[in-house]
Amino acid sequence: MIIFPAIDIKGGLCVRLKQGDPDRATVYGEDPVAVARHWESQGAEWLHVVDLDGAFSKQPVNSVAIKAIARSISIPVQVGGGIRTIENVKDYLDAGVERVILGTAALRDPSMVAEACSLYPGRIALGLDARDGLVAVEGWKEATRTDAVSLVRGFEHLELAAIIYTDIHRDGMQTGVNIEATQRLIQTTRVPVIASGGVSSLGDIMNLLPLVPQGLLGVITGRAIYEGTLDLREAIAGASGQASDSNKN
Repeated sequence: MIIFPAIDIKGGLCVRLKQGDPDRATVYGEDPVAVARHWESQGAEWLHVVDLDGAFSKQPVNSVAIKAIARSISIPVQVGGGIRTIENVKDYLDAGVERVILGTAALRDPSMVAEACSLYPGRIALGLDARDGLVAVEGWKEATRTDAVSLVRGFEHLELAAIIYTDIHRDGMQTGVNIEATQRLIQTTRVPVIASGGVSSLGDIMNLLPLVPQGLLGVITGRAIYEGTLDLREAIAGASGQASDSNKN
């Protein structure tokens, strides 16, 4: 199971939001590149980067900083936030980003998602952000009546790299991952799933491990590693089955 440290960029700063609310932001660093290098030095295998301004503005805003991150580290980066066109996708991939996340576009322009998967097979992830099982878009500001599982089935035939499933109620709240909803999604798709939202401690990482044989690829963690309630090195060791017995409790 891959542990994805999250770097959310707003106003050029590294921040974390609570439940996706831009008015509930905590700044954790003024230099996203330095933060990226830090997590790489702590053993991160991947980075999960989100252009929060882009998500709210419906177009990339912090792409310069994100491209700088991709150039500055040797581990792969996946990026989401405000990516609405094939040109946006190409721009990031050409700049060294390994994987692009499409979320709102899946509802607004599904043909674009299909084209992106055709042009870049295995390098596109579907970003699925849900509140009470229903998909939210436009930086989580707009709720829809679309069921998360139904949306996934519509893209099942594409060569997606992964589905990133975020429980909005839990994101940034450190209240624990929604294991049940994540498992339901895994059981309905052949595409590997990455869990997101609510990680608070090593216990949450260990609780997800039984889902790995079913199709869980990894988990994204943000506030927990910034606040220090989760040690990234311990999380990576735990995810690989190397955590000590004392750490598992």
